[in-house]
Amino acid sequence: MLNSANAARKPRKPLGTNETFWGYVFLAPVIIGFLVFTAVPVVVSLYYSLTNYDGITAPKFVGLSNYIDLFQNGEFGHALLNSVYFTIGTVPLGAFLALLVAILLNQKIKAQSLYRSAFFIPCIVSYVAIAMVWQWMYNQDYGLINSVLGTLGLPQPGWLATEELAMPSVIIMTIWKGLGYNGVILLAGLQGISPSLYEAAEIDGASAFQRFTRITLPMIRPTMMFVLLTSMIGALQAFDQIYIMTSGGPGRATEVVCYLIYMNAFQYFKQGYASAMAYILFIIIFAASVIQLKVSEKNSEI
Repeated sequence: MLNSANAARKPRKPLGTNETFWGYVFLAPVIIGFLVFTAVPVVVSLYYSLTNYDGITAPKFVGLSNYIDLFQNGEFGHALLNSVYFTIGTVPLGAFLALLVAILLNQKIKAQSLYRSAFFIPCIVSYVAIAMVWQWMYNQDYGLINSVLGTLGLPQPGWLATEELAMPSVIIMTIWKGLGYNGVILLAGLQGISPSLYEAAEIDGASAFQRFTRITLPMIRPTMMFVLLTSMIGALQAFDQIYIMTSGGPGRATEVVCYLIYMNAFQYFKQGYASAMAYILFIIIFAASVIQLKVSEKNSEI
């Protein structure tokens, strides 16, 4: 009986051939990286937000003092308004232009791959490099844009030197930078639409506008919501282009929340205060994302 029972048992696999073991081995770098560079800093920054930590001396617990100061101090509110202004300026217009680019790139034209690559190239270049190029283009004295305007006899404004034009100038650069990425995402959504739907609509006599509004837009709604959501999150966390092009100026006209967090943490050595701002920004982004997802779900049911 015992021998037959032992014979019926399956031999245990060596540890090295266990798929679960090797799965954890290959996941380990990602898990360790997440814990070290994301999970632990998030928890530690929550603790720092309740202290007066300056990055040098030992932190002292101050409770909700940083959060109270944050709402009483007008600088955070001003930076938040600038972030909202930047988000409203980049997200809707950027998504609309990306949709137009996706529609154009979806046409059967010569050198289609070349055009797609040309639009996507800015996405693989770092924000720092792009911002430095655009900073030169915007230069009032020898920039490319003002050189062209001067040749045409038009005014040559200080794009990044005036409070009225600084934020719109950064918005234009940001839209241009993200146009290729969002365009490729929307292009994938367009290519997922069955051609038979357009053929049937064309047979029924639907115009090009009707096919666009009745077929294209409803079918790419999930893709469009993804583009809007990711663009909104990225816009509320804007930092690189602001730091390189304007440093929050002129006159704090482009001082957004992430730039203010950076200044408080690494220039003023108020890391506890900066951590509190980071958590408030996280709550705002989380709430805005949930609202956008709920609105998207509600519209999809209609």
